[in-house]
Amino acid sequence: MANATTPDMTKMLKDMMGAFPVDTASMEASFKTSATLNEKLSGVALSAVEKSTEISSKWTKDTVAKLAEMSKAKSEPADYAKAMTDFATVYSEAASEHMAAFAEVAKKVQMETVELMMAAGKDLSNEATAAMTKASSDVQAAAKKATTK
Repeated sequence: MANATTPDMTKMLKDMMGAFPVDTASMEASFKTSATLNEKLSGVALSAVEKSTEISSKWTKDTVAKLAEMSKAKSEPADYAKAMTDFATVYSEAASEHMAAFAEVAKKVQMETVELMMAAGKDLSNEATAAMTKASSDVQAAAKKATTK
């Protein structure tokens, strides 16, 4: 009987796995890009919260100051009606100004978010292209190596 040897499956599997290496550098780069994007988006959100809080605080302070003026004792009953009318006018003007300020904050958040997402998309696209190019060349090299053995 001819010399029949059992193939070493462990060696074959090890050779096959070695021929197709896994590159974790691209995964690490993607993680870093995602972490950086999250940090920047958080910064945009926190800045918006800070600015919105400032607007709300100013609006409250202005309202309290106008209420204090309105609540002062008047010598004539008609002066109370005038004080209330003046307060309503000033308050509605202030409301318009403050709502416009809130709208500016929202607009800025939207613009910065779109810019960040576009930049992140470009970065991720470039990373994906580089990873696919490297993977393709690695596979070609491994296939060439496997066929020349």
